[in-house]
Parts: sequence; C-alpha cells; structure tokens
Amino acid sequence: MTYKTNISIVFLHSCRPFANGMGIISCIHSILFVLMVAQVIHGSEIHLKLDSVIPPNITTDDAKFFTHSAFRVLIGADPPTAFKFMKVSEAEFPALNGQGVSYAVLQFPSGSLNPSHRHPHSAELLFLLIGSLKVGFVDANDVLHTLTLQAGDLFIFPVGVVHYQYNYGRDLAFAISAFGSANVRTITTPGLSKRLPSLARLMHQMLRR
Repeated sequence: MTYKTNISIVFLHSCRPFANGMGIISCIHSILFVLMVAQVIHGSEIHLKLDSVIPPNITTDDAKFFTHSAFRVLIGADPPTAFKFMKVSEAEFPALNGQGVSYAVLQFPSGSLNPSHRHPHSAELLFLLIGSLKVGFVDANDVLHTLTLQAGDLFIFPVGVVHYQYNYGRDLAFAISAFGSANVRTITTPGLSKRLPSLARLMHQMLRR
C-alpha cells in the first residue's frame, strides 16, 4: 500500500537525529509519532473503503459526473434586488446521491428576508461571507434564539428547527449554506415570519434614517 512506502521514508528520516548523536529520546519520540500517523492513515483508509458510495456504472475517471457548474452564473453577476436562493441538491447534481450533503447560496439585498422555514431531517450550516445577517430559530421549548452575524461567522441551525435570516444592514449580505442531506426539503412556516419581520423591518427603517 502507498502509505507503507511513505512511512518507511519518514521512519528513516526520524532516526537521522539519533545517527547524528542528537539522542535516542528524539528518535523514540519520532518513531512513536510515525507509528501513530500510520495507524490514523490505515484506519482512515479502511473507513473510506467501507463507507465509499459511488453510483453504479460510474468510474472514478469520469470526473465530469462529479462536477456541477450551476454556480458559475454568480461570478460577476449583478446583485439581486430581492432575496435570492440558489441550491444544488441531488435533483440538480445526481453525483450527490448517497453522499448526505448539498449546498445553497443565499443573497440578501438590504432589507430582504429569507422567510421562516424548516428542513426536516437536516441541519443547516450557514457561512456568512459578506455583510451582516440577523438570524434566529425556535427550539423544541418554543424559545427564540437570535444573533447578528458578521462576515466570517458560521451559524448552525439544528435539524428540523424553524428559522429565518434577515438583512437589516445597508449593504448586500452573501452566505453559503451546507446541508446534511443530498435531498434537503424546505417547509415554509409563515407564523414565525409574521411575528419577526415587522420588528426587523422597523429596525431597518430606523437605521436608514
């Protein structure tokens, strides 16, 4: 296996300090480290082999099957005038079948809202790249959790919770969301949207004065 050859090379380099008179302790520490790395690599290789999911009749050389270019339209495009949501799930990208992951891009012009909704059987991990967002979700005890995110922040919406995002800032907000399902479902929940946006829009109007 490839990792055996690499580890042999590392092993020889590990004991070079001992050969140069730097001490047997340094050599022992290096050897232990190499053995630990070998175990991790070996375990990971077995794990990947057992869990590998590749659709039938597809070879690993067919790289085009594993590539999706839908998001290219975002590069250099004008910002939207209303909230825009673009997703890539199993329906759009068949290679996601069995992989347990999908992706979405969310664009929020100033004052726009992603109305309250939930994703059954899937968490959502949101990464805010540009701007700021007010996010919130309601937990199983009907407690509302809210926070204002800044660019560079990550926020996790737990599986199945009702949640929303709102851009009360003056500038565009741009976020990417990853989902723990290749076929994530979205169910709208207008009740929360009716409660929250009124306050958020009031804050937005006050900030713009």
